[in-house]
Amino acid sequence: MSEEEKTTDPNEALADEWSDALEGQAEGEADAAKTAEFEVLKEDGSKDDSVNLDAILDVPVVISMEIGRTKINIRNLLQLNQGSVVELDRLAGEPMDVLVNGTLIAQGEVVVVNEKFGLRLTDIISPSERVKRLS
Repeated sequence: MSEEEKTTDPNEALADEWSDALEGQAEGEADAAKTAEFEVLKEDGSKDDSVNLDAILDVPVVISMEIGRTKINIRNLLQLNQGSVVELDRLAGEPMDVLVNGTLIAQGEVVVVNEKFGLRLTDIISPSERVKRLS
């Protein structure tokens, strides 16, 4: 085939373009493989996140225990007085929620120690579960 016939055949010109593009892509992938960096992993396969927590250990947070919730309109709220009972959305004996800055981190049960209320933690919410609850 002459040089003139190669340039006039559109199928062959297209094939040459694809061939050049694929060669360029293969060269780019080879370059990327040469510059790849890998993270250091611990023996158990997790990332080595050696973070110094000393900087945040003295940051104050608000911790609260929630025994239940309810919705009430203002008319009924204004009618509450001493001795009124407000029904909550939890059953007796269900675990209380432990919130830190409004985020659920654990659940527990009420205990009394030296005539003061306390909370015995029965379940800690994992970080991945906390993230799931945000969405």
